[in-house]
Amino acid sequence: MTYLTRAVFAAASLLLMLLAVGLVALGLREAAGAFASSSESSADAILDTLGYVIVAIAVFDVAKYLFEDEVRRGSERRSASEARRSLTKFLSTIIIALFLEGLVMVFKTAREDITQMLYPTALIVAAILVLVGLGVFQRLSATVEEKVGDDDDAEEARDEARTPTRSKAGTARR
Repeated sequence: MTYLTRAVFAAASLLLMLLAVGLVALGLREAAGAFASSSESSADAILDTLGYVIVAIAVFDVAKYLFEDEVRRGSERRSASEARRSLTKFLSTIIIALFLEGLVMVFKTAREDITQMLYPTALIVAAILVLVGLGVFQRLSATVEEKVGDDDDAEEARDEARTPTRSKAGTARR
């Protein structure tokens, strides 16, 4: 079952990477088409291409995260701090993509119809909320890691106290 799971995650990662490359190619094709004809302004074409590239980067990062954490490592046991760092790195990329997409949408909407600023504003607010949530997660998980580490140290000290032969490290710790 482990091999099947890894194969599914590998296939999903590969598909996401190909789709990310496809988004970049689509953005470049639309930008080239806009520059070739004067039907669409160059600024709008650049903003659209930026949007495609930003989404492609986020999709590619999701694929990379899946590959590194599910295919390469598989079911290896990981420490809480390693899982926290991995999730933080992944969410940081998503947050940056949300902020950049929100910024692109603000510029695009401001050029077209200022009354439609609700969506870009909501996107930026969502990015802020995800960022605050990540900060809260970081703080709480770091606090738990410290407590678990202290509990482990106390348990180790009790175990050393029960054994008749004491090491210098055990004596120095008390």
